[in-house]
Amino acid sequence: MSKDVQAWRRKFGVLGPSTNTIVQPDFESLGVPGVTSHYSRIFTPNSKAISNETFLAGTQKISEGVVDAVRSVMTCEPDYLVMGMSAVTFYGGVAGADEFQRKIEHEAGVGISIGAHSCTAALKAYGGIKRIAFLSPYYPVANAEVKRYFEESGFSVVRDVPLQCPSWISIAQQPEERLRQVLNELNGPDVDAILQVGTNLSMIRLAAEAERWFGKPVIAINTATWWHALRANQITDKVYGFGRLLEYF
Repeated sequence: MSKDVQAWRRKFGVLGPSTNTIVQPDFESLGVPGVTSHYSRIFTPNSKAISNETFLAGTQKISEGVVDAVRSVMTCEPDYLVMGMSAVTFYGGVAGADEFQRKIEHEAGVGISIGAHSCTAALKAYGGIKRIAFLSPYYPVANAEVKRYFEESGFSVVRDVPLQCPSWISIAQQPEERLRQVLNELNGPDVDAILQVGTNLSMIRLAAEAERWFGKPVIAINTATWWHALRANQITDKVYGFGRLLEYF
């Protein structure tokens, strides 16, 4: 079978909210030769999230549009899918993540890397991690779901920070100074690793820097999900400058 001249190794379809402006350039920054990514936008109004209830409703609205985005991107016949929206992959704990993945794979007929399971795989790749902390752009109701997922996966969540961003667009506007401050708040001798979830936060470079400052794993979800997709497709290229995950594992 003939191969796409650019995607001579793998062609990835990427699913993400139409308001998300970070996943596409992040994945392009992490790119390797012969692997291309093709973004399929899940129609998402720029909802204002001003409470737990509105945030939860907004993410559920995005989830409803995922199947249409899958059908759209499958017309380019990708070999594999990558989920560029993370909140819904944590809902319902491990069973909820498994069901979300099963639904997408059933519709697409190909495999998918989702944020929740990719982060767990990344933590296990480092080895020896038991106690974690995380930050997100979410509201507390969604952070509770993330905490449940990781604790069901065998980790102890020591602390977490929900940034409570007021809209989907505003997530991509969070200043680096604020994110550095939160990383310092999360860090401590009682934490083995720090995670960032929420794909519209641009932290693939900052997380790599923080990993050097703290001397422990600091994992950005976009890095973890792209890494997982590559490794799931037997692509073992090392990508430098974005943390130990892509350099060593």
